[in-house]
Amino acid sequence: MFSVEYLLCYILLFPIFGVLILLLLPANEEKLLKIVALNFSFLSFMGSLILWFFFQKSIGSFQYVIKLLWLPSLNLNFTLGIDGISIFFLLLTTLLIPLCILTSWNSINDNLREFLIAFLILDFFLIGTFCVLDLLLFYIFFESVLIPMFLIVGIWGSRERKILAAYYFFLYTLLGSVLMLLSILYIYYQVGTTD
Repeated sequence: MFSVEYLLCYILLFPIFGVLILLLLPANEEKLLKIVALNFSFLSFMGSLILWFFFQKSIGSFQYVIKLLWLPSLNLNFTLGIDGISIFFLLLTTLLIPLCILTSWNSINDNLREFLIAFLILDFFLIGTFCVLDLLLFYIFFESVLIPMFLIVGIWGSRERKILAAYYFFLYTLLGSVLMLLSILYIYYQVGTTD
């Protein structure tokens, strides 16, 4: 029987594998770069479709849970899993990234490899945001999304004030989530874990 036990971990890592391959390819092989990025983002989408197909709707708890010790002395673990809501966010994320790559197929000519790497890193952080079950790691993934988004908007944006827009996006999102970080730290102080 087909086991999907570690498929969530692979879905998270497919974009990183794509980034590593893109770094090894020559920057002037534009078509090859696009195909590699599209295929690795599509692999994540296919994996999320498989997870959705095998997802048991009658179970009210998290499924496909993978728990790794991260900082055992602080009672922090790297835990992945999905529930009935996050499965749809995972599907949407893994569908939108290949669509974004396809949409920009002919329009991005400058620094193409860096553009595709930024999108695959964005894919990695978004998948992590929707699948991680530890609040502190959720915050790390959530805030890390800002880095590739800042670069995508600031470098490859279409308006004259794209750099200003990138700074506003970064600052407003970062400042707005400071309260979330304080709340997470308060929960850790009260409960002793962010699981």
